[in-house]
Amino acid sequence: MNKKVNAFGVLCLGISLVGFAQQQIDSVQVQQLDQVVITDSKFKLKRENSGKVITKITQEELQHLQGKSVASIINATAGIEINGTKSNAGQNLNYYIRGGRNRQVVVLIDGIALTDASQISNDYDLRLLNAEQVESIEILKGASSTLYGSGAATAVINIKLKEASKRSISANFRSVIGSNQSQNDKSYNAEDFRNSVSINGTLNKFNYLASFGNQFTNGLSSLSSGIEPDKDAFNSVNGLLKLGYQFSNNFKIEAYGNFDDFKADFDDTYSGPEIDDVSETNQYRIGVSPEFKYKNGNITLNAAYNNTKRTINSSYPAIYKAESFVSDIFNRYQFNEKFYTVLGLNFQQNNMESFAIPYGSSDFEQNINPDNAKFTIIDPYANMVYISDFGLNINAGARLNNHSEYGSHLVYSLNPSFKKTTNFGYIKALTSYSTAYITPSLYQLFEPTYGNANLKPEENATIELGTELNIKDKAIFSIVYFNRKETNFINFVDLGSYVYQYENVDDSFNSSGIEFTGDFVLSKELKIKSNATYTKVEDDLNLRIPEFKVNASILYNVSNRAFMSLSYQFNDARTDAFFNDITYTTDKIVLKSYSLLDFYISHKLINNKVTLFANVTNILNEKYEELYGYSTLGRNVSLGLNISL
Repeated sequence: MNKKVNAFGVLCLGISLVGFAQQQIDSVQVQQLDQVVITDSKFKLKRENSGKVITKITQEELQHLQGKSVASIINATAGIEINGTKSNAGQNLNYYIRGGRNRQVVVLIDGIALTDASQISNDYDLRLLNAEQVESIEILKGASSTLYGSGAATAVINIKLKEASKRSISANFRSVIGSNQSQNDKSYNAEDFRNSVSINGTLNKFNYLASFGNQFTNGLSSLSSGIEPDKDAFNSVNGLLKLGYQFSNNFKIEAYGNFDDFKADFDDTYSGPEIDDVSETNQYRIGVSPEFKYKNGNITLNAAYNNTKRTINSSYPAIYKAESFVSDIFNRYQFNEKFYTVLGLNFQQNNMESFAIPYGSSDFEQNINPDNAKFTIIDPYANMVYISDFGLNINAGARLNNHSEYGSHLVYSLNPSFKKTTNFGYIKALTSYSTAYITPSLYQLFEPTYGNANLKPEENATIELGTELNIKDKAIFSIVYFNRKETNFINFVDLGSYVYQYENVDDSFNSSGIEFTGDFVLSKELKIKSNATYTKVEDDLNLRIPEFKVNASILYNVSNRAFMSLSYQFNDARTDAFFNDITYTTDKIVLKSYSLLDFYISHKLINNKVTLFANVTNILNEKYEELYGYSTLGRNVSLGLNISL
């Protein structure tokens, strides 16, 4: 039977169960707090008053996803495909959201937009982040440059790290051990080890949090043609220290420092598994975040310095170094219960340098000079939210981007919505039109062979139409149509005679689609979460993007201490490309669709202070490809222990 039919059959079955459950659940009282979101306005607003459909992954949900990476957790949400999450642990991650790519996604960590100025796409690598350090995740899709600047064209991933406990001292320890094998390996050897420890607390006006994490994963070759015992290991370490002081009811300050390092063995299709290729990334950040409250408002400063070094040992060795300083100061002012405003100023400064070994030489030489490869951005912005007492809500704003290389650029957004309160919950209709820009990276601007200092920013414009239905304490449904137009697309262009350069393409490109989500509370014990995405992308941009993608989970609280879940994911057929070393051309190939089934179970012991949990992923051991020529994970099992004191 066609897998696409199977996937949507599962979804339809879930919806049918809900129809039956609505008849059975009326007598069941389920307490559910109103969800609060912040990413679309920088204010804490009830979801029902937001003009966007925002996915929020809470700490409770994260506790039921223990043992998974941040990228894997995000990959199960509507409209998102993070390619590489099901391959070797060191596999590069590609973010395909609404037909976009890495450079069109902004990752926020505690309010700071993080980028890696050494990357061609200027993107933040989620492999650097330890899931144990995360408190919650909000995902806002659509063009959001008005609030978040360059790169916020298809999505903003807002990650909030954990904060100190209100107790004087608390501690947490987590350890996971599991297998890491392909579909052809049935040994279930222990090859995946993840450990983390944290200590935190509050002493009068002072609070602190310190955490450390490590992951070592081995056993799986990068290439599907890898010959045993070829294994490509991944080793990461993470450290975080947060200190805060509450000077008064009106003023507090928080400072932090962290390091995130990983080392990944890899193979490429050119050199094969016989050569020991290694990629290392070392990153450290320091930041400060003071906040001053006054009547009806507050002033917040988020400032951070980020330093990154990447070393590639392969057939084409290279060293990349980058520094960035980001400062975002904004004033939130609430005139009354209906009118909210944000005025802000964002400043960024980036520079990079690189080293390579020229042909015929054995020593590294500077390739990109940091005295030239630098730029600054100064962006004033304003945003307002109006919440009426008759259901109309408006979110609108504008930002003036001022770039040291290409001048000024204006982006804006308008997001009206209308909510109708009913005796069973509410119905909300929403629409938006928003624009975004994507700054050329330092590599694209200043690389001596391929760079182009005359590049202009990519521009995006997104239209959204949607509706959300909330059945109080029972279910919430949403469906959103989007259409995104992309202009000034930066492409790697063949100029002839083996000469390549980054250039803005004159043509415009479109992607469109529909995103559906449905969360159902069948009883106090049983919930169903589901989402489905249809994405239509023009052929020029259609790389590794599934036309259909479905996620569904059944979550069951067996008792106050025991929990289990069953998760399903369907990925439609995708187009990939590879270099043909016989014809010396880039050929396209269609990767088959696939379905995955995962199981999770946990049990709390000793006054809920000790939790035992287990994961079984790809239960049916399905064979599939995320990337042509590269291996993927088969059936794997992991066991974990979490101790909270």
